[in-house]
Amino acid sequence: MRYGVAVDLGTSGYRAQKIDLDTKEIKRTVITLRNPLPGANVMDHMDFAIHYGQDLAHGLSINAVKNLFQTLDVQSGELDRLSICGNPIQLSIFQGISIEDLAYAGERKKKKYNIQEQNRDARIISSSEISGLEEFNCEVVVPPAIKHEVGADALALITKSGMLDSDEISIATDYGTNAEMALKVKDIIYTGSAAAGPALEGQQIKHGTLASPFAISDFEFENGALRNYVLSEEMKSDPGDLIDPKTGEVLDEGQIRAKGITGTGVIALIEKAMGHDLVELPKIKTPDGLIHLQDRITFSERDLKEAGKAIGAIRAGHITLCAAAGIQLTDIDTAYMAGAAGTYMDAEKAQKIGLIPYSTGKIAQLGNTSLAVAKEILLSEERLWELQDIASQIIGTHIMFATAPEFRDAYVLELAYWEEGMPFKMFKKYLKKKGLPSLDEPISNPVVDKRVERDIPILGEEGLHVLERVGTYMTMVVADCPECRKCIRVCPNEAITIDEENRVMISTDLCEGAHCQKCIRACPPDKFSWENLEVFKPEQQE
Repeated sequence: MRYGVAVDLGTSGYRAQKIDLDTKEIKRTVITLRNPLPGANVMDHMDFAIHYGQDLAHGLSINAVKNLFQTLDVQSGELDRLSICGNPIQLSIFQGISIEDLAYAGERKKKKYNIQEQNRDARIISSSEISGLEEFNCEVVVPPAIKHEVGADALALITKSGMLDSDEISIATDYGTNAEMALKVKDIIYTGSAAAGPALEGQQIKHGTLASPFAISDFEFENGALRNYVLSEEMKSDPGDLIDPKTGEVLDEGQIRAKGITGTGVIALIEKAMGHDLVELPKIKTPDGLIHLQDRITFSERDLKEAGKAIGAIRAGHITLCAAAGIQLTDIDTAYMAGAAGTYMDAEKAQKIGLIPYSTGKIAQLGNTSLAVAKEILLSEERLWELQDIASQIIGTHIMFATAPEFRDAYVLELAYWEEGMPFKMFKKYLKKKGLPSLDEPISNPVVDKRVERDIPILGEEGLHVLERVGTYMTMVVADCPECRKCIRVCPNEAITIDEENRVMISTDLCEGAHCQKCIRACPPDKFSWENLEVFKPEQQE
């Protein structure tokens, strides 16, 4: 049997499919609920790789993909071809390509530090050229970036949307942690990525989870009560319990239980709660400041602020791209939604809270475009070179949101709206004062083209397998450990264990990385030093 594996190296988690190369049939799908690198977003991952070594980051990425192979039930002798897709940082770390040219903005700074831009064109290489993959003896297929900072994931979004074949002004957004977006005006593509954080994918929400079986994904009000909708094992939305959102009382029991709430559920909940007087930003108007969902899952004011920051970052990105193109948000004819969140969101609800430009009348939901392109290039070398031609021909302008004053000004206003309760009229007034594209009122009944029911439309005859734990670790031995175990106690995610030989094990998918580092501060620096960490290899267990 000849197998290929297509992998989407997503910022919030990896997704992979085993494919029979002879029949071209998908056999099995595996997803992880976290990325193997410490941290919650792409900036955290970059920070980790730059400060603690790209070899360390590379080893974690490779081990995570090996764990995917194991769960896909693909042995080294059966794997003929591996294809990958994702943003430039994830792809570069996996391949062992330097990311320094992605870490520093501006040509002057790159020249000062003698940083060379890396080649990120399409390529097919042997797995022997990638450290850690030598045993598989397979081809590795890598799609091209448009520019070094505009990656294969953005190219996947642009090509799968069909926006290149239309004369309409359109915007495409991958609603994930890194929130890639592209605006097409005439023949020019304006791109950017907003570090929205993982709230839209259910993370950094107390009871949040990625889109996976038994996660709440949608809500509707029924006579003042909240009907929960929960993803089934087939990733379809089934009616759950009917709940009094102020008390948690079950008014009507559904047929499916829930383990948490997805980012799409968060979006639906905010829209419904704001429309039914449960939320008046930034407050939740219930006796205990919580919205009660089924199975004792709750949504807090802190969760509301986390989601607001993500929504605000995406809308600020849309405003910034329109400012760069010299158009108004009202000029956008069509919006394309990609990624798991973009698939499972109720598009009308998403538009009402600002995740889609308010006046856009046509919305298309595309699914996971990155995994779709990984599958295409796995099965067709011709498609790989076709994508390279497209990438070379795109007239692109990339906007670095981190340094764009328009993004800064818009995002400050978003924070005032979501976190301080700035009235919407005042929000619009200040946008006008800053000379930024203005916001209209949400339209009613946009035309929604839901092209797929699931972000991964075909799971294969062997079904979907969810890796709740990625299974990657960093390790070190702490000489003369004081055995106070402070590092374990201060870790907010229980990511650290220490054995009798003072070997520290850090579960990297649970570690919050640069935004935390409580373990480092809890111990003497000469004892607990991340510079001493190594990738834990499974064979070390023997």
